[in-house]
Amino acid sequence: MGSLENKKVVVGEITEKMKEAKSFIVTDYRGLNVAQVTKLRSELRKAGVEYRVLKNTLMTIAANDIGLEGIQDYFKGPTAVAFGVEDAVAPAQVLAKFAKEFEALEIKAGVLEGKLITVDEIKALADLPSREVLLGKLANVMQSPIAGMANVLQGPIRKLGYALVEIQKVKEQEA
Repeated sequence: MGSLENKKVVVGEITEKMKEAKSFIVTDYRGLNVAQVTKLRSELRKAGVEYRVLKNTLMTIAANDIGLEGIQDYFKGPTAVAFGVEDAVAPAQVLAKFAKEFEALEIKAGVLEGKLITVDEIKALADLPSREVLLGKLANVMQSPIAGMANVLQGPIRKLGYALVEIQKVKEQEA
């Protein structure tokens, strides 16, 4: 990346990614071979996460441009960043799982909704259920009272039905 114009364009792209991402995680990929990096990129892509190798100086400029504080300390050595635009939890889940399998991947730090988070916080984030699981649980919680209410309301109607059937039997016997 030779020209100043090219660098400005890349900084602009990084700045936009940092702004629009619900979370992003800074990693050091040293020690991973090409097959492992390819596998990691594939898993991140499946989760809707963009993974880019970026120059530390350009990342620092972009972070400064949007007023992020503290993340610049982690832009040392080979740096790749996982941007979670749609799902804040997905980058943490994929990277934490991958780091367990391949210890060469080092998770340095991250940003969640504009706030710096530590490796421990990233691991805690990774342990959260996915958005789909949480939405499913929420739907069940919301559905339970409705189903219970429907059963309660059916009780008197059912009893009325039984009463009408008994009245009909009595009337038939009288006739």
